[in-house]
Amino acid sequence: MGAGHDHGHAHGAPAGGTATAAYRGKLRVALSITLTVMVLQIVGGVLADSLALIADAAHMATDAVGLAMALLAIHFAGRPASDRRTFGYARAEILAALANCVLLLGVGGFLLFEAVERFVTPAETKGGLAIAFALVGLVANMISLTLLMRGQKESLNVRGAFLEVVADALGSVAVLVAGLVILTTGWQAADPIASLVIGLMIVPRTVKLLRETLDVLLESAPKNVDMAEVRTHILALPGVEDVHDLHAWTITSGMPVLSAHVVVSFETLGAIGHEKMLHELQGCLGDHFDVEHCTFQLEPSGHAEHEAKLCH
Repeated sequence: MGAGHDHGHAHGAPAGGTATAAYRGKLRVALSITLTVMVLQIVGGVLADSLALIADAAHMATDAVGLAMALLAIHFAGRPASDRRTFGYARAEILAALANCVLLLGVGGFLLFEAVERFVTPAETKGGLAIAFALVGLVANMISLTLLMRGQKESLNVRGAFLEVVADALGSVAVLVAGLVILTTGWQAADPIASLVIGLMIVPRTVKLLRETLDVLLESAPKNVDMAEVRTHILALPGVEDVHDLHAWTITSGMPVLSAHVVVSFETLGAIGHEKMLHELQGCLGDHFDVEHCTFQLEPSGHAEHEAKLCH
């Protein structure tokens, strides 16, 4: 390894491969609950002739698909790296989150359309039945939310599933309110209004998740890493003269990565050696920033100009 091309690595991938892997069991339980309640709500929606209840069941169906995709992504993300895929299949989780977003936006649009149709062609909704089935859905959603609460802070994939369940819980509340209104006043418009509310709740959360997912796919800097501050910290180390080709991105949730070419004076390299300089750089980033996987190329003064010539 040449004097101008030393690399330092700190491997910080979470145990099990990715941040989502630790929540595999909880995702499975949430999936089982979701499928059971989805079937019950479809039956209830048909019996009560409630569009809001069927809308909630439809959203639960997307939850089931989303949770299944999350579990499938964990399976692929846990596969080992190879010479061709050097980071393995870790980014499968982000692709699953993206697919979740597309699915959610589609369901939201469908519910809005169906609600408008119900205004044009009203139906006689049975409020009492709608309330009973909505209560079952709400209890089930609260159990799933408890299971996924912690994981949604650590993984975009789990957050996608969590947000779907949140929207489901709010949807169940909307169905409950609509059922109570119909039961007490007979005002049938409450049912399509509840459907509109459910559809409108889905969209903003999905857009936020979509933005975060695209940031990962476009290899934007992690949101908790200020690149200007990183540069300042590196330049503040004794003997560091410059830093260039500084990049930070996220492979998947819990796997931020950084690389940089660091120009160090001949005197410093001669005095402390390459290994100590690499430890200094890794310690600097590890203490101040949430980046554990770092690659540094140490370069003597003037090497950057040499690199530029090689690239032509």
